[in-house]
Amino acid sequence: MRIGIVGIAGRMGQTLVREVAQTKGCVLAGGTELAGSPALGKDPGELAGIGPAGVTIIDDAAQMFGNVDVVLDFTVPAALPRHAALAAQGKTAYVVGTTGLEPQHFEALEKAAHHCAIVQGYNMSLGVNLLAGLTRQLAASLGEDWDIEIVEMHHRMKVDAPSGTAILLGEMAALGRGIPLDKNAERGRDGITGARKKGAIGFAALRGGNVAGEHTVIFAADNERIELSHKATDRGIFTRGALRAAVWVHGKPPGLYRMADVLGMAG
Repeated sequence: MRIGIVGIAGRMGQTLVREVAQTKGCVLAGGTELAGSPALGKDPGELAGIGPAGVTIIDDAAQMFGNVDVVLDFTVPAALPRHAALAAQGKTAYVVGTTGLEPQHFEALEKAAHHCAIVQGYNMSLGVNLLAGLTRQLAASLGEDWDIEIVEMHHRMKVDAPSGTAILLGEMAALGRGIPLDKNAERGRDGITGARKKGAIGFAALRGGNVAGEHTVIFAADNERIELSHKATDRGIFTRGALRAAVWVHGKPPGLYRMADVLGMAG
C-alpha cells in the first residue's frame, strides 16, 4: 500500500515516516512540504534518520494525492479543506489526525467523504479511544449528581485548547448523557463565575514542558469521585494508530469514519 504524508518534514511527519518503514505491507510513496521549505528536494527517510526512502519531498500536493493509496495528515486546520478536496478528486483514502478543527473543516470532510474514504480522529491511540468508550459508559450510568470535568495537559508548543482529545471525551460524555456538548460545556473559568451549573461538562487545559498528552475525566459526586486517565509518553502511539487506520481504510467505500470504526468499537 502506497502511503503519502503531507507536512512530511515536521515533527509528526518524521515520526510517521519511521512508522511507515516499520509497517508490513506499507511503503512511503510521497511527501509534501510548503513552497520554500528547506526540506524540498530531500529524501524524507534521511531527514527521519532511517536512511534513504527513495522518494523526494515536493510542494505539489495534487501530484502526491494522485500517486498514492492513502494520505496521512497531521498538519494544520487551514490546510484541511484543500487536502480533503484533493482526496475526493483522486478518490484517495485520507487519514486526518489534525486537531483544532472547526465546523467548516468538518463540512469539508463530509463533502469529500461522498467520493473517498476518510478516517478522522482527534486522537489515534488505542488507549485514548478505549478511554472515550468508558467515558460514554460511565456518563450514561451516572446521573447529573455526578459532575464531569475533563483535565488535559500538553507540551508548551501546542497551539489549540482544549485539545482535540479533550473535546472527544467531552462529546462521549455528552453522548452518554444524551445532551448536546456545545450547550453544556464550561471552558476557561475565570473570575466570579457563580456556582457550577448542574449537568455541565467542564474543561481545563494545562501547558508545559514536553508532555506528549495527558487526559483525565473526573466524575465527582458528594463524598466520592471516579477518575479515568490516560498518559502518553511518546508520540509513536499516535502514528501507530494512524498507520492502523491507513491499513483499515484502504479499499473501504466512500464515507467519513472514526477511530471507533477502525478499532471495532463503533455503536
